Amino acid sequence: MEPDSPSTPRRTLTELLFVIFLRMIAVTCFWFGMQYWAMLVGYSLEGRARFDLLNLPWRAAAPTLAVLFPVASLGLWLAVSWGAVLWAMAAIIQILMYVVWSDIFGENHLVPLLNVLVASLYVVFRLALWLEGRRKEEKVRIDLP
Repeated sequence: MEPDSPSTPRRTLTELLFVIFLRMIAVTCFWFGMQYWAMLVGYSLEGRARFDLLNLPWRAAAPTLAVLFPVASLGLWLAVSWGAVLWAMAAIIQILMYVVWSDIFGENHLVPLLNVLVASLYVVFRLALWLEGRRKEEKVRIDLP
């Protein structure tokens, strides 16, 4: 008996690990986004960081990150390219906040360090997937008469 729908190719171990990695980052991004929203609406920090009480730089950065992180989370969960782009934008904003403009936003060495670590792992995964794809192409070329 023939199946009704065509079979999908099986994912390699590298592809599977990459999707798991993206979903772990997606959960983290969603958590970051909810933290920013909680801060902006006064739920966290005893209401001292509500939007109306923030200075101008925080009024620009916090809502931007509160929107970018959850949307990036969706894109990362679905493993689509725009999710990584939005995450990279949010990570760059955080790195600028805590490294370049630390006199305005305060010092936080952990967040930029973790963003650089995640970006490095992402590059390693993309490189591994690219090499895997090249090996598959070479194998197909060799197998063709």
